[in-house]
Amino acid sequence: MARTARTGRKKDVTYSRRKNRKLFLQAKPHVRRILMSARLSPELRAKHGIKSVPIRRDDEVTIMSGGSRGKEGKVVKVKRRSYAIYVEKVTKDKANGSTIHLPIHPSNVMITALKLDKDRRKFLERKEHKDKAAKGKDKVQEESVQNNMSTVD
Repeated sequence: MARTARTGRKKDVTYSRRKNRKLFLQAKPHVRRILMSARLSPELRAKHGIKSVPIRRDDEVTIMSGGSRGKEGKVVKVKRRSYAIYVEKVTKDKANGSTIHLPIHPSNVMITALKLDKDRRKFLERKEHKDKAAKGKDKVQEESVQNNMSTVD
């Protein structure tokens, strides 16, 4: 991406609040899936080598912020339209006696256990492979720079 000399901003990206709100609120479902990612617990992060994953039904989460902080449970429902997830044990009693699940934004939770099926495993393998390749490129570049610097003397 080209940057402008004066401001250092990317030319192809808008910084307008109005336009960014519009893009966020009118995003297609496949884009919303990525926007609804949640961070992984330290154990899962070490195991898979990934920081965050799009959240999905039957993942187990811990709520990290908000009124229900500290509660754990399984994701019952993911509503992409309202950018909300619903967790098993986070409910509210209504005046008529019925109970409803409270909506929680995925950025306020941490995934403690993933529901792994065939597609999710493939996704994780692809992400791990991509990250390892990127790290390998960095090491190769560092080694080539060091080799070039040693020949300069």
